Amino acid sequence: MTDPGFDVTGEGAGEGVGRVLGTADATPLQFWTAVAPGSYLQLDDVVVTRRELPDREPVTIAGVVTQVRARHEGAQFDSDVFAIADGTLPAQVQEAAEITTTRVDPEFYVPPQPGAVVHRAEGDARARALHFDRMERRIPMGTGRDGVPVYLNADFLDGTRGAHVSISGISGVATKTSFATFLLYSVFRSGQLGGDAVNAKALIFNVKGEDLLFLDHPNNRLDDATRAAYARLGLVADAFGDVRVYAPPRVGDSSGTPDVSSRLTGVDSFYWTLSEFCADRLLPYVFADADDERQQYTMVVHSVAAHLARYAQPADGGVSLDGVRLGSYGDLVDHIVEQLSDDETRGDWAGSAVGLGTVNAFARRLIGSKKDLSRLIRGDLATRRPHSINTAESAQVTVVDLHNLPDRAQRFVVGVTLKSEFERKEKAGTAKPLLFVVLDELNKYAPREGSSPIKEVLLDIAERGRSLGVILVGAQQTASEVERRIVTNSAIRVVGRLDPAEASRPEYGFLPPAQRQRALLAKPGTMFVNQPDIPVPLCLEFPFPAWATRVSEAGAAPSQTLRSITQSADPFAVVGSGGGTVDDDIPF
Repeated sequence: MTDPGFDVTGEGAGEGVGRVLGTADATPLQFWTAVAPGSYLQLDDVVVTRRELPDREPVTIAGVVTQVRARHEGAQFDSDVFAIADGTLPAQVQEAAEITTTRVDPEFYVPPQPGAVVHRAEGDARARALHFDRMERRIPMGTGRDGVPVYLNADFLDGTRGAHVSISGISGVATKTSFATFLLYSVFRSGQLGGDAVNAKALIFNVKGEDLLFLDHPNNRLDDATRAAYARLGLVADAFGDVRVYAPPRVGDSSGTPDVSSRLTGVDSFYWTLSEFCADRLLPYVFADADDERQQYTMVVHSVAAHLARYAQPADGGVSLDGVRLGSYGDLVDHIVEQLSDDETRGDWAGSAVGLGTVNAFARRLIGSKKDLSRLIRGDLATRRPHSINTAESAQVTVVDLHNLPDRAQRFVVGVTLKSEFERKEKAGTAKPLLFVVLDELNKYAPREGSSPIKEVLLDIAERGRSLGVILVGAQQTASEVERRIVTNSAIRVVGRLDPAEASRPEYGFLPPAQRQRALLAKPGTMFVNQPDIPVPLCLEFPFPAWATRVSEAGAAPSQTLRSITQSADPFAVVGSGGGTVDDDIPF
C-alpha cells in the first residue's frame, strides 16, 4: 500500500488516504476504498477521486463515507485472531470504507478505477462535493464531523424552490426544539435572507415548561469555546433581539394576569372575547380532537357556530343572545345547552334533520369544555385591551406559552392562532414577509388518521404555505404518526436520536442503513439533515444555545424587552418608569 503522504492530484484535494478497492465492485454511485496504513477514514468524511478517460477530460468523483470496516487479511477462522495477536500467524489488518457518491463532475457516470488514489476533500473540494458551491444562499446549520461548517440551501427553506422542515426524535434526547430555535437564529442572523430578514417573523408555540420564554435573555453559561463555535459558522453568539411572549390568563384571575411563574416582565396575556368567539366562528376549534370529525355531531358544531355568528351581539364585554346578556364562556355554554334542550328552539340551533342523541352528544362535549376554556374565552375583560396574538403587529419572534393549559385548550389556541395567521397572510396576497411557525408535538395536532379543524389548517400550510410565505417547522417524536402529506411536503427532513422501532419505519428511508443505526446512538446536539440537492443526509452538531433555555441560565434582558404591550398601553402602568428595569414594576 502506498504511503499516506503520496502525491496529491486533483484541485482542492487534501491528503491521500487510500485507493479504490479492487476486490469489491465499484459503481458510479458507490464504491469501496482501502485505507492506507497510518491513515483513517471515519463515517461522514468527504473524499474525492479522479477517473482518467482516453478521449475526454478527467471525471472527478466525490462522496461521503457511509460505512467503515476493518478485518484481518490472511485469517480463516475466528480463533486466528489470537494467533495473529501473538505473532504466530502472519496477517495484515486492513481497513476499508464504503463511499456513497454525492457528485460527479462533469456528469459522465463512470465508476472509479480500482487502485485510483482517494483523497480527503478539503476546502473548495469539500464544498463542491457537498454542493455548497451551488448554493447561492447558504444558511449555517452546524459543523460536520470534521469541524467545518455545514450549510442549508435557503432556497429550500424560504419557499423559493421548496419549504417546510420536519424534525423527528425522542423527546428530551433529540433536542428537536433546540435545533429549531438555532435554525431560526441562523436564518435571522446569517444575512442569507437579505433585506427580508428584518421583516421576517417567527411564531413559536411553547408546550413544555417555560424553556422558550427566555429567548431574548443571553445565556450566562456561554463560554469562549461556544462563542468560537458560533464564529466558525459566521454568527455572533447572542440572544434573540426582538421577542414578545404571550401566556394565558391565570385560572380564576379576573384581571387577566399572565400565567407564568419564572418570567415576571415582558409577558402579555392572550385571550378571546365572547364577541370574537361568536363572530369568528371559533366553536369548531373547541372540538379539535382528530376523532371528533368522525362523529355525527360535527354538523351540530357548524350549525351552532353559524347561529352564534348570525345572532350574537356585543354587550359590555360579553354578548347578547336571545335577549339575554352572557358574561362568561360558562354562561354561553349553558345558554346553548338550554336552547338545544328545548324542543321549540332546538331546530333553529342544530337544524331539523339532527337526532336528539347527536345533539346530546354535542352538548356533553360542550359542557366538558367549560373547565378548560373559561380562562381563554372571556366576557369580563376590556375588549380594548391588547389580547390578540398577531405576528404582523408583534416582535420578530412571538412565543405563545401553552404549557400550563390542558390538552383541549392547547388544541384550541394552536388551531385558532394558526387559522387567523394563515388567513391574514392570504389577505395580504404576498409571500413577504416570511412567517416561520415552530410547532412541537405535530403528531398530536396532525395525526395520520382522522380529521380535525387543526389538521386541516396544518395541511393547508403544508400544501399552500410556500406560496404565501408561511414556513412550517414541525417537530415530533414519531414522523410515522404524522399526516403523510405534511411530511412529504417538507423539503428539509431532520432526524435526531430515534427509538429503534421508529427508526425501522419507511418514513426514514432517506437515511442510509448506517445512519439509521447511528440515529439510535446519537447524542444531544447531533442531527442528520436531508435536503433535496444533496443525495446523502449530512451529520452535524449545532452549538449550545447562546440564549437562555431556563430561568437559571438567564442573564439580563435588553431593556426594551422588559415591558409588555399591556404594560405600555395600560393607563395604570407606573408613570415615568421609562420601561427600563424590573424595579419599575408595580410590586404586587
